[in-house]
Amino acid sequence: MRAPEGWAAKCPAFEPGESLSEARRLGHFHNLVIVLSFAYWMEWVANSPRQVEPYAEEMFHLASEHGFPIFSGLAATYRGWSSAALGKASQGVSFLTEGLALVRATGTVMGTTVALTMLADACAKSGQAEESLQRFAEAGRIIETNDERYGEAEFCRLRGRLLNGSGNRTAAERNYHQALAVAQRQNARLWELRTATSLAGLWCDQGKRAEARDVLAPVYGWFTEGLDTPVLKEAKALLDELAS
Repeated sequence: MRAPEGWAAKCPAFEPGESLSEARRLGHFHNLVIVLSFAYWMEWVANSPRQVEPYAEEMFHLASEHGFPIFSGLAATYRGWSSAALGKASQGVSFLTEGLALVRATGTVMGTTVALTMLADACAKSGQAEESLQRFAEAGRIIETNDERYGEAEFCRLRGRLLNGSGNRTAAERNYHQALAVAQRQNARLWELRTATSLAGLWCDQGKRAEARDVLAPVYGWFTEGLDTPVLKEAKALLDELAS
């Protein structure tokens, strides 16, 4: 599923609070599940696990109660990502494994690339490096087979982070550059910022401070709102460090 070029920049603003209030007022459970899925997806992109958690948990119980197995599975994967991001890696692996099983039991493949990427990252955080590489390889095969590329930049970035953690900085840098190229081609600014932050961090560690500033500052400077979100705060903190 290839997203149209520049689609994110052209989408109308989505306000989770207002949309959730309206969905609850209407009392239509399927609509509420859809809105919850958008809410936690936005918070995931912004790297806000504490905000993802309640949306995903509500959607999981709602979808399970009303018989929406795909949504139950997807919600479980985001609960898993949130748990792993908040330091509960083993619980995250468990939720993600459960969620993938629920989704796959329906015969669905769409969306599993992101879930597998999340699982690979959670495995890395729980010390299962080999299992992490296997899940990355599985996600990569689905990306190429199904052309499902909306999470490709984050897939490349997180694979690079795993390689960097294992000491293979050359391969990590190669993955970061690949992630940047994907994000720029898709006009996916948040993915570009997250990758630029990772690459700048790698270069900072190598003493390449000027190169690190040059790759990160222009991407961060594009943003005029959302400056209090974790992903932008992380980038700003690194830029401040590089300026000192």
